[in-house]
Amino acid sequence: MADLQRVQVSDNRRFLVTEDGAPFFWLGDTAWELFHRLNREEARLYFADRAAKRFTVIQAVILAELAGLTDPNAYGDLPLADGDPARPVEAYFRLVDEYVQLAAAYGLYVGLLPTWGDKMYPASAKNSEAILDAPRARAYGQWLGERYRDQTNILWVIGGDRPAVHEDVDDRPIWRALAEGIDAATDGVALMTYHPSGGHSSSEWLQAEDWLDIHMMQSGHGAGRDVPVWEAITADYHLTLVRPVLDGEPNYEDHPAKPWPAWDPQNGFYRDYDVRKQVYRSVFAGGCGVTYGHHDIWQMYGPGKKLQNQPPGYEEYYWFEALSRPGASQVRRLRALMLSRPYLTRVPDQSLLASDPGEGGAHVRATRDSEGSYAFVYLPLPLPVTVTLEPLSGERVVAWWYDPVAGAATRIGDFARQGALTFTPPGHRPDWVLVLDDAARGFGPPGA
Repeated sequence: MADLQRVQVSDNRRFLVTEDGAPFFWLGDTAWELFHRLNREEARLYFADRAAKRFTVIQAVILAELAGLTDPNAYGDLPLADGDPARPVEAYFRLVDEYVQLAAAYGLYVGLLPTWGDKMYPASAKNSEAILDAPRARAYGQWLGERYRDQTNILWVIGGDRPAVHEDVDDRPIWRALAEGIDAATDGVALMTYHPSGGHSSSEWLQAEDWLDIHMMQSGHGAGRDVPVWEAITADYHLTLVRPVLDGEPNYEDHPAKPWPAWDPQNGFYRDYDVRKQVYRSVFAGGCGVTYGHHDIWQMYGPGKKLQNQPPGYEEYYWFEALSRPGASQVRRLRALMLSRPYLTRVPDQSLLASDPGEGGAHVRATRDSEGSYAFVYLPLPLPVTVTLEPLSGERVVAWWYDPVAGAATRIGDFARQGALTFTPPGHRPDWVLVLDDAARGFGPPGA
C-alpha cells in the first residue's frame, strides 16, 4: 500500500494541505457505485485512468443508492446481512478494503461515503432502504472508523445527496451520530465533509456542527446551465466560522440538462464546456477544489445494467468508454494552473475587474494572490475584459492566455503596472484564463 500523507485543513482554514504542509487540491471524480459494481480488474483500470488524468479524490459510497442493500457487488456479496447495519458482511468489506488500498497505490484519495442518504430513518419514498437511526448510525460509524483508522488516504463524506433537514424531519442527530462514531474510533484525525442535495450547501444545516471540517455544496444538474455557483461558494467563504468550501457535484458531463420534473429536448445535455465554466468559476470564487462527474461513470453503467436518467436521444456510454470523454481530460488543467502559482495565499477578488463581470453564462470570475504576485481571470466567452493592475505587486506585469482545454499558455506581453488594461482573448475557442504575473517573480508559464 502506498503511504500517502493524511490531508488536513490549512492554518488559514481556507484550503487543504498534506501533513507536511504541501497544498492539496481536491480534484474529485464521482464514482458512487465503485464498490457496488466494479470487479477487481475494472477497478484497477478505473484508478489507473483517473491517476493518469491527475485526479486526487475518488468519491464512492459503501452502502450505495441503486438498491445497494439488495443488489450484490461484482462477486455476489451484499454489504449487510439481512440489511442490518450491525451485521456487515466481511467479504463485501474486504473488497472495499482492497479498493481503498488500490486507490492509494495509484496515489489517489477516497472521498468515502459510509452510506447514501436513502438509508436514513424514517422510511419514505426517497428513503426506501431506511435502516439507520442514531444508535445504529453511531455503531456503524465506530465500526468503520476502527476498520479504516490507519488508512491515510480516506476523506470522510457524510451525507449522500440528501438535505440534513427536510420538511418536518431533522436527520442531523443521525448524521451527527455517524460522524461521532467515526471520530471516536479515529482519535479525531478523520477529515469530514457532508454531501448535500442539489442546490444546497452543508452550511445551511451544519454550520454549528463540531465534526464538520469542510463545507461542500452541490450545484447539481436540475437547475440548468450556469447556476451561479460562485454566489454559493462566496456565501460559504464569508461565514464567520471559516471552513474550506468546494462544489462536490457540479453538472455531470453528458447528463441531461434540467431534467426534472420533465426534460425538454431543447435543454440538451451538459458538455465539457458547461463543466469548465462551473469548475473554474467555483474555484476562483474561493473553492479549495472541485469535483468532476460523468453521468455514466457515477453509476458505473455497463453491460446488463439499467441506465438511470436516460431521456430520448441520450448518447449512452459504458463507464469504461466514458473515461475518455473530453471533460475528464480538461479538468486537470485547472489543478495544474492553481498549483503553478503560490496557492495558500490565494483569495477571490472581483475588484480586479474594471469591466462588467456579467451574469449567467457570461459571468467573469477573478482570483489573485493576497500578496499580489499573480491574478487569474476566467472568461467564459471570448469578449474583451478590462482589469485594474493596482492589486498586483511589482513594477511590471507579465500577461498570459491560458487555454483550459489544452493547458497551453501563450505570453501576451510585459506591461507597466499602472492603471487598467483591456485584453481580448483569441477567438478560436469560447473560454480562456487571463493570467497576470508580477514580472519580478519570474514565474514560468501558467499550468507548467
